[in-house]
Amino acid sequence: MLYPELFKSLEQVRWSMDKDIPWDQFDASKLTDEQAQTIKMNAITEWSALPATEMFLRDNRGDSDFCAFMSVWFFEEQKHSLVLMEYLRRFRPEFVPTEKELDNVRFEFDPAPALETLMMHFCGEIRLNHWYRCASDWHTEPVIKHIYKVISQDEARHGGAYLRYMKKALVEVGDSARAAFAKIGVLMASARRTEKPLHPTNLHVNQALFPNDTVQSRLPDPEWLEAWLDTQINFNGDWEKKVVERILHNMSLLFDRTFATVQELNRYRKEIVGRIGAESAPKPA
Repeated sequence: MLYPELFKSLEQVRWSMDKDIPWDQFDASKLTDEQAQTIKMNAITEWSALPATEMFLRDNRGDSDFCAFMSVWFFEEQKHSLVLMEYLRRFRPEFVPTEKELDNVRFEFDPAPALETLMMHFCGEIRLNHWYRCASDWHTEPVIKHIYKVISQDEARHGGAYLRYMKKALVEVGDSARAAFAKIGVLMASARRTEKPLHPTNLHVNQALFPNDTVQSRLPDPEWLEAWLDTQINFNGDWEKKVVERILHNMSLLFDRTFATVQELNRYRKEIVGRIGAESAPKPA
C-alpha cells in the first residue's frame, strides 16, 4: 500500500496559507484587472478537482489504496482553488468566483478505463506544473507570483504520486497497464498537433452533455484557456517542448526504455498491443 508513505511525504512539505504566503508583500500597482480575471478562471478550474475526485472514487472502487490517496490529492487541489480565491478576496473582491460559477464545473464524468484516466491525470499534473510556472513568470505582482510557484510545486509532487501508482499497476496487471499508459502518453505528448490544449479539464467527459461537457466549456468565459496560454502568459513552443520532454522522460523511467520522441513511444505502444494480441490469439490445435 502506497497511501501511508505518500501521506507522510506530502504532509512534510505541505505549505500553510497563513504562514507561507507573503500576503504583506502585495503591490497593488502590479496587478491589473486582466490579470485578476485570469486568477479567477484558474480558481474555478481548480475547483473541478471535486468532480474529478468523485470520478476517481467511483471508477476505482476496487482499489482502496488509491482511493485513500484521493483524500490527500483532493485536499491539496481544493486548497489551490481556495488560495487563489483568498488572494482575490483580499485584493480584488469583485473578481471572487460566485458559488454558482463554482457549481457549474461540478458535473458527472462518464465512466472511463481507470488506468487510462490515471495516465491522463499524470500528464495533466506535468502540464499544470509548467502552466503555473509560466504564469508565475508572466505575473508582476509578488504575492501571486509566489502563489503560482507554490501550487506548481504541488502539481509536480502529485505527478510523482501518480507515477508510483502507475508503477504499482505494471506489477499487478502487466501489459494491459503498459498499453493504457503508452496510449494516453502518445496522445498527451502530441499537443502540438491539436487545436486545443491537451489537459483533462479541456477534454469531453459526458456524452449526454456534449459539447458542453468539458470543464473549460463551463467557465464564465469558455474561450479563456486558449487566450491565457497564447496571448497572456505566452505558453510557447519552448514551454510545450518541456512538457513533452517530461512526459517522455517519465515514460522512459516507467517502462525502463528510452523514448526520445513521441514516435518512439508510439512504436512501443504498438509492440505491446501486438504482444497482447498474440497472447490472446487461439492456440493451434
